[in-house]
Amino acid sequence: MSILTLRDSQSGSFARIAVNRGFNCFEFKAAVGGRVVDVIDSEPGFETGAGRPSGNGVPVLFPFPNRIAGGRFKWAGKDYFIPAEVAPYDRTGNAIHGFSIDVPWRVVEQTESSATGEFQLSVDAPNRRSLWPADCIIRLKYTVVGAKLRTDIEVINPDTQPLPFGFGTHTYFKVPLATGSKPSDCLAFAPVRDCWDLTECLPSGRRLPIPEGLDLIGGQQFGARPLDNGFGVLPADEIVCELRDTAAGLRVRQATPGHYPELVIYTPPQRDSICFEPYTCMTDAINLEAQGTPAGWLVLEPGARFTSWIDIEASEAERLQC
Repeated sequence: MSILTLRDSQSGSFARIAVNRGFNCFEFKAAVGGRVVDVIDSEPGFETGAGRPSGNGVPVLFPFPNRIAGGRFKWAGKDYFIPAEVAPYDRTGNAIHGFSIDVPWRVVEQTESSATGEFQLSVDAPNRRSLWPADCIIRLKYTVVGAKLRTDIEVINPDTQPLPFGFGTHTYFKVPLATGSKPSDCLAFAPVRDCWDLTECLPSGRRLPIPEGLDLIGGQQFGARPLDNGFGVLPADEIVCELRDTAAGLRVRQATPGHYPELVIYTPPQRDSICFEPYTCMTDAINLEAQGTPAGWLVLEPGARFTSWIDIEASEAERLQC
């Protein structure tokens, strides 16, 4: 299996990428004030085939994040069906997390501290090409600089037909951030404004107030309640989620531009990690919008491009009693 190691020679921070498992950044260790922060959670042996591609590291979700109900949708008057035999599915019968998450990508550029991978549907998953209305290309460039992992994203429509799509990532952040801390020492912060009504992870189309007792703006203690929620975020030029280890005086922040209006936050059961999942659209957006519910679904015209970025950075923070 092809593994890339990216290093920032000045700081000593490094990341590792599993090219053949969806160009997944399964390890990022950031140097912060003389300490090493192990930021990303993945199970031992992931790089050699252990574990699910969607359950470790930084899964890349394209051309749709999260689920399409029953794997069925209609686009431009044509019915589409994504069968479980061909693409990833969840346990309740829904297509999940797109077409690029579990296949090899191609490395198109590499330096000591950065690497760019490319996935094209017709080239890298040709058996899935007929399942989507248009061919598509996604390029990701990972760069390690200081205590930051930078991801630059580019989506391209190489087809003669419009490309419907959504994009997101599903990063598993380790909890806690230091060996001397406990998971309960950690707080999760996110700028959420409302919550999607979900049934078995699928949105009904209704937006609800934030559940009582859930304070992500002020800081929610890890483990206080299980999370698997879809949120709308407060509009801003930059959207920041944060995991703060109050005992160690460390934090990890994930920042995106404002064109990620939806956010899924997930705490895997019986596991000390949390996922902040920035999405350009909500789960099942292609079907929600067909029903008249705005959900952020994007369309690229032939030859057009969409560009974005995601920063994950570790730093020191004030020590507090959680």
